[in-house]
Amino acid sequence: MALTLDQALTGISGILVTPYDAAGEIAPQRLVPIIDRALGAGMHMPVVNGNTGEFYALTTDEACAMATEVAGIIAGRAPLLAGVGRGIRDAQRLARASADAGAAALMVHQPPDPFVAPRGVVDYLHAVADASDGLPMMLYLRNDAIGIRAIADLCAVPGVRGVKWATPNPQKLAEAKAACDPGIVWVGGLAEVWAPTFYAVGARGFTSGLINVWPERSVAIHAALEAGDYHGANALIAGMRAFEDIRAEEMNGTNVTGVKAALIAQGLDCGPTRPPSAWPLTAAQQDKLDRFMAANNLCLEETV
Repeated sequence: MALTLDQALTGISGILVTPYDAAGEIAPQRLVPIIDRALGAGMHMPVVNGNTGEFYALTTDEACAMATEVAGIIAGRAPLLAGVGRGIRDAQRLARASADAGAAALMVHQPPDPFVAPRGVVDYLHAVADASDGLPMMLYLRNDAIGIRAIADLCAVPGVRGVKWATPNPQKLAEAKAACDPGIVWVGGLAEVWAPTFYAVGARGFTSGLINVWPERSVAIHAALEAGDYHGANALIAGMRAFEDIRAEEMNGTNVTGVKAALIAQGLDCGPTRPPSAWPLTAAQQDKLDRFMAANNLCLEETV
């Protein structure tokens, strides 16, 4: 039975890659074995059009198509969180397409426009909500410099269900949580490595790119944190940290590169990343990845 939205929001938000074919066009059906494996392992909420999905490298047409196709692949087995963002007209179009596809909620990327006013983002959220006919929204907060008051104003917009907190400032997370409605769900938005820190100040669940490659490990980390076993969770994280270290290189420019290179090693070729992401890994990075994959029996020959 599929989880409810509330259950899924406090679980693992698995940020799916966007596959490309040999001509560089999106190839969403290549996600079928990746999604099946992740859902089988216990992933709670698949996410389409997230940053690991190269959201900003996609056209709006491509992002709309990804939302529709991924919803079809999931086929109701789990609630789908669909990323929306960019200019307000694009965000509204994506919100409508995601709602039509059957998404359970929207993940609203923090607008990267150089002239963003916090009160303008309030208007942005209202417009996105209207376009989707009121789908619940998760705010994807990557810049907390807007301040606690502004964060509270955003969380007060009707339809905002939670926040994916993606800044390395747990104290600000605690302050923001205290300033907002207690019904808001706060989710760790910096993947497994930061999850214990964010759990300690009241977040629940976390985002994951590892879910594409090693979903069992992500699920085990989540289970440990839910049980309050920080020692166990940190030991499990230590065993996958090399993967996250590769993804963090070059100013995080190898974030998706590392995931797609690992998928190739598993026989699940999702194509290269698009510029300005780095592609391929350097020889040194690839060597680190090869050693990580072999040490954890994640390569094709060990997984078939």
